[in-house]
Amino acid sequence: MTALSNLKRHLRPGQAYRRKDLAKWSTAVDRHVRQLIDEGRLEKVSPGLYMTPRKTKFGTASAKPKKLVKAFLGDDRFLMVSPSAYNGLGVGTTQLYNEPVVYNRKRHGRFKLDGRMYDFRMRSSVPKCLSEEVLLVDLLHNLERLPEDEKAVLSSALKTAKQMDRRRLSRAVDDFGSARAERLLAPVLAPA
Repeated sequence: MTALSNLKRHLRPGQAYRRKDLAKWSTAVDRHVRQLIDEGRLEKVSPGLYMTPRKTKFGTASAKPKKLVKAFLGDDRFLMVSPSAYNGLGVGTTQLYNEPVVYNRKRHGRFKLDGRMYDFRMRSSVPKCLSEEVLLVDLLHNLERLPEDEKAVLSSALKTAKQMDRRRLSRAVDDFGSARAERLLAPVLAPA
């Protein structure tokens, strides 16, 4: 078995790989990566990051965004949020966004992966999953970035917060909230 065929054996459709991951299975990683790109078995997503396209009935497709982000970070402790999700809270936001926000513990900045921009923001603590409470806390944290009327959205968000489970909302503020979100939600979370 050649070194190149050994590397091919480890590639899975729809997966993303860092160069250092590929180096574990290759004796000449740069040459082999170049050959695999020429064959169409690998695609370069960003510097040092590659993916194997997956076949669908409509042709080839990229790796799923979560797999790209996981490989890019080299970590699975992140939360990907589309600000479009704020619209589901019923607080008066209506905009659609094309750039997901990735809360993580390693990278900060805007990066292009597979032709799509991602806004990476470092946080000391990242929730495992997106709940309504975490989404509301995130909305309050990013209120000034929204194009809607800030006062109207804030008023509506605080009304929505009063309808939420106080214990889960308090945990979301403690685990994920900024000082601003904590200050804005203090009257809602104050003991009755």
